[in-house]
Amino acid sequence: MSKVRQLAGGGRAVEVAPGRVAGWFERFAASHGGAASTLLEPRTVLVTATDGATATVRVPFGPLPAPHVEHPGLAVSSLVEHVSVSRRIGLVLVRLGAHSIGVAVDGVVQTSTTDRHLVHGRNKAGGWSQQRFARRREGQSARSLASAADAVAKALLPVAAELDALVLGGDRQALQALREDTRLTKLFDRAEQRVLDVPEPRRAILDEAAKRAVAVEIEVRDPQ
Repeated sequence: MSKVRQLAGGGRAVEVAPGRVAGWFERFAASHGGAASTLLEPRTVLVTATDGATATVRVPFGPLPAPHVEHPGLAVSSLVEHVSVSRRIGLVLVRLGAHSIGVAVDGVVQTSTTDRHLVHGRNKAGGWSQQRFARRREGQSARSLASAADAVAKALLPVAAELDALVLGGDRQALQALREDTRLTKLFDRAEQRVLDVPEPRRAILDEAAKRAVAVEIEVRDPQ
């Protein structure tokens, strides 16, 4: 089953496996009275249905090899071809207290490393006790993020030249802390814009993320 999330302002985002993208658009068009037009741009594909519904893709893994052009009807073959290319992807999943790093090919994890670190929750008590707890938690958080950064450096930097893309997931603040590690700046500059929403990283979560990393996210908005 495709993963669906609600969009701010209405609509939904659907993750569709590469091999199902063509069929998904055909069904979308059929359920909305046909496709009126397809706007192809290097970074965006917009299909507008006859009834005004829209399906938008922010093109993953680099731009489409096509200029800005609008076609009548449904014309997504170039997108389907683009997302169907075999790719080796680096995965970095981080939440405070846990990380899972890996390399996946066509949605299947080839190598991985996963670890957890104790980080206490927030203490609502006041006074010196709260301050001591906050300092302890800050130290635990710093060690957790340092360990995650070391794991990324060890697992992905040696194979960075072989990666076609980098996909991130987890907590954005934690990921930003890793991005600020000078060892990882160039690697993170290659990261896809979409950040996967994942629970505490574990190996099973990494396996799921590998499949989601190659899926195409389609934003669907119904007619006004």
